[in-house]
Amino acid sequence: MTEPASSPTLTVHDSVDGPAAMVLVLHGGKDRSRAEVTRRSLSWQRGAALGRTLGRQLHVARVGVRLLRYRSVGWNGDGADKIADALWALDRINDEVGKVPVVLVGHSLGGRTACHAADHPLVLGVVALAPWLPPDESVAALAGRELHAAHGRRDRITRARDTRAYVERARTVASAASFTDMGERGHYLLNGIGAWNDFAVDRVRRILS
Repeated sequence: MTEPASSPTLTVHDSVDGPAAMVLVLHGGKDRSRAEVTRRSLSWQRGAALGRTLGRQLHVARVGVRLLRYRSVGWNGDGADKIADALWALDRINDEVGKVPVVLVGHSLGGRTACHAADHPLVLGVVALAPWLPPDESVAALAGRELHAAHGRRDRITRARDTRAYVERARTVASAASFTDMGERGHYLLNGIGAWNDFAVDRVRRILS
């Protein structure tokens, strides 16, 4: 088995000088795996494609985009290292560009990570695409933040009904929370990729407005 990387990494998906805001993209993963995330990872590649799209669409608004690559693939119980990696990335953004508002955009496991890292001081909100949000998952980190989640009905990896229930729980603490039904679409953001991208761009703009 490949040993996990000793530290997470960030990839730049914009060319914005002095950004007014930032997006941090959090890719998916697996329930359990200590393997290193490499550039061959399909989850990382999907995150990279999303990052490139966000970078193009949000450039005119001077929004910078970064993609986090975790140290390892799996959530592995409590997700502590994924959350730590996301908080590390947010601190790096603070160090590099200052105290700008940040939106977390996460797919699958990345959506779960985003919901736990949302209490970082820079974060205004979370955009969660087909997120992995099991029953009774904590909403505490979303206090005072926005959450906009989207899920397809044909997802067999994570469950739309869990996401809908999570959004309802989040309404008790979040400044705003919404669930969008993406129709007969699955988990991997491939079917109807334009609709997924449009949702992400629109909700990032909404949070930053």
